[in-house]
Amino acid sequence: MFCCLRAVRRLCLEKILLQCILQSRALSGADAINALRPFYFAVHPDFFGQHPKEREVNENSLKRLNGYLENLQKPGFRSFKPTQLTFYVREREPNSSNVQESFSASGFRAVSFTLHTRDLLSTVLDILNSCSLSTEHIQSLNVNSQAHQEAKSTVNRPIKWDKTYYSFTGFKDPEEELEQAQRVETTLISWLDDNEASAVKKLKKSLPLRKELERLKFELSHQLQLSDIRWQRSWGIAHRCSQLHSLGRLVQQRPEVLKNVKGRTVVFTDRSGMSAAGHIMLGTMDVHHHWTKIFERLPNYYKLQKRLLLLEDRISQLLGGIQVIYIEELQPLLTLEEYYETLDSFYNKLRDSRLPFHPRSLRGLQMILESDRYAPSLHEFGHFIIPTVCDPATLQWFIFAKAQEARENLKRKEEMMITEKELINTSTEKFSLDRLYKEPSVSSAQMIGCCKRLLEESLPYLQGMHLCISHFYSVLQDGDLCIPWNWKN
Repeated sequence: MFCCLRAVRRLCLEKILLQCILQSRALSGADAINALRPFYFAVHPDFFGQHPKEREVNENSLKRLNGYLENLQKPGFRSFKPTQLTFYVREREPNSSNVQESFSASGFRAVSFTLHTRDLLSTVLDILNSCSLSTEHIQSLNVNSQAHQEAKSTVNRPIKWDKTYYSFTGFKDPEEELEQAQRVETTLISWLDDNEASAVKKLKKSLPLRKELERLKFELSHQLQLSDIRWQRSWGIAHRCSQLHSLGRLVQQRPEVLKNVKGRTVVFTDRSGMSAAGHIMLGTMDVHHHWTKIFERLPNYYKLQKRLLLLEDRISQLLGGIQVIYIEELQPLLTLEEYYETLDSFYNKLRDSRLPFHPRSLRGLQMILESDRYAPSLHEFGHFIIPTVCDPATLQWFIFAKAQEARENLKRKEEMMITEKELINTSTEKFSLDRLYKEPSVSSAQMIGCCKRLLEESLPYLQGMHLCISHFYSVLQDGDLCIPWNWKN
């Protein structure tokens, strides 16, 4: 009888212990995704469709964050390096944290923080707190900081050896390494040392797909007599090949609907239609039925484009001959219909105000229209950035006051473009790079300064690599090396 009672008692204790362990379990990968939903909602690139710079920064930072989270879930993985991330956050509430913040030209809050945590829960909390987002919902996941600490102390508690252990054995103290890494700023040479092998491995793996991509792009461009095929976002090579295969199947199934694409540029993006620049946009989430409708509507799009060009000329006449342009790299991605409505509204306001600009007095100058600004400005490349809601009198005064400076900037732009191209070619040749390019958010001045400094270095790591000048360090999924334009020696 007593033996039976002891067995029951042991069984009860085991159940209680198991229940305690489950209640204090560490955060799982699925829990982390659920806990970070407010964060994803605030920074996801799909919500920044009309703001290409902010979208690109968030897209690249999310890739690096996902890699960090994946490493945390790998069993036995202990080589954690502090990772600095920057995100543009859609919430505009004031933040009282110590996180480095600034505001972009579009009004989004830029948040920069460094991750150096070694478990999912701490990482999730760091991310949410850094972005001033609530952490109350994490309690509903049956995980909290206290429970997590208890779980670590009872189940998966890491062994903390005395400092004499590392001195005697010669092993490296992980905590000391982490502190040292936080104190030492990342340099170009050290980062290339640490990441060259990974980049080479990914690059070699992607080479067959890269050749396949070039083949598909060449064949489709030749078959449809396209001017170019582009991608709005930095999708991977496999994703791009899949999109071209999909377009190729449509060509085989419905060749008659593609008879009007000659001389045009096709851009794979998030939505289908025709862009303000006159390019055919194919939404990557749309099926062939949607693409077919776009190709069938091309004659109507071409008619609207002619009306749009006429509207630009009328605005130019009212503003002394200044040229109205649309710059893909700098402006939000707009459809042809959206851009026409913007021009039409601006034209009606100008026509009613009857500004006294002398005909052709501003010829040679350029301007773009922005719907999310309230004050006019002059870009470093010489074009005026005019808000659609700008007061006509303010517009007139600003253009007159900045006209000479605008002409000087335009002349400097041409010189910078030539210098930038020469430095890219020289750098590509010196380091035997397969490709050297920059992200659209990197200016020509930043690219020029970066290339000049690179040419002063000896970098054998770069031979045969694809190098992207960006705002931070990263190895892309296909082996491209990304380095910040203002890298440190």
